[in-house]
Amino acid sequence: MIEIKNVTKKYPNITAVDHINFEVKDGEVVGFLGPNGAGKSTTMNMITGFIEPTEGQIIVNGFDIAKKPKKAKKQIGYMPEGTPLYTELTVKEFVNYMAELKSVKSKQKKEMVKRILSEVGLEGVQNKIIRNLSRGYKQRVSMAGALVGDPAVIILDEPTVGLDPKQITEIRTLIKELGKKHTVILSSHILSEVSQICERVVIINHGKIVAIDTPENLENKTKEKNTILVTVEDPKENMKNLQEQVTEISEIKFLKDNEDGTKQYAISSSGEMDLRKKLFEVLPKQEITIFELKKSESTLEDAFIKLIDTTSSQTVEKQVKDKATIKAEKAQKKEEKAKEKQIKKENKKKGGDK
Repeated sequence: MIEIKNVTKKYPNITAVDHINFEVKDGEVVGFLGPNGAGKSTTMNMITGFIEPTEGQIIVNGFDIAKKPKKAKKQIGYMPEGTPLYTELTVKEFVNYMAELKSVKSKQKKEMVKRILSEVGLEGVQNKIIRNLSRGYKQRVSMAGALVGDPAVIILDEPTVGLDPKQITEIRTLIKELGKKHTVILSSHILSEVSQICERVVIINHGKIVAIDTPENLENKTKEKNTILVTVEDPKENMKNLQEQVTEISEIKFLKDNEDGTKQYAISSSGEMDLRKKLFEVLPKQEITIFELKKSESTLEDAFIKLIDTTSSQTVEKQVKDKATIKAEKAQKKEEKAKEKQIKKENKKKGGDK
């Protein structure tokens, strides 16, 4: 459905997107993630045809967006961040206007507008002026505009930002329904949302793709193996000696003091052994009361942070190395010029002596 081939976007002083490649399959719901300044919005703007890539190719439903922009853009419904709407129009007037912009045939327009208003839950407010609507309804109006023309691809940029919990739940349900009929690219900073809605995740950082996988696989790849989280009451501080009692423990890490006087630790084992049974046996004997004991679970947010931190440190390291290389090259050139100058001076002196 969408093919991103070796796409790059350069500005005078920065490479915003650096030779990225990924695909989004027909009917797939994909999360597109990245920290601020990672190149996420630039990539989305290139997919929608709003800006042109410096290099590379973008194909939407078989159409190259550079060679056949009208046909490619017709495949896309875009809901930008911040809900930019014509707020002096009524909801129905706005959706009608979007239908005219997208050249929907007159015979189909009335029925299409009616259907879309129903799909996104706007029937009850269709005659209200947009500026008088709540943030949640404005998000729905923006989504309705993206759905006009029945595009094959729906791109949603931060669709739930600024909404209350009830509105967020409603929009998430709506996005899941959209995924049954459309290919969806969803950008969001709420990673639990992406984990619930998306089948795959693409993560970008410093203009490069750092991961493409399912949320579940990313969570499993980055979670701590064989780590138990335990909350205990330990008045005699016997947790310090626990490793002597349970030799399978490789590390005991103190995490925090709780308001009720309990403490939380992360306990890791060196092998594949599940420590829970052993801890239930040993801790009471050490006069340690267990309040909670559970396996450490990784989330998409944990995976995202680890991937971003790793790639950021690698980028900084590369930049330091590049600067050192440039400095060394400059020093070498300076030394070579000095040698050339000295040789010329000596040759000139020899010529004068003769």
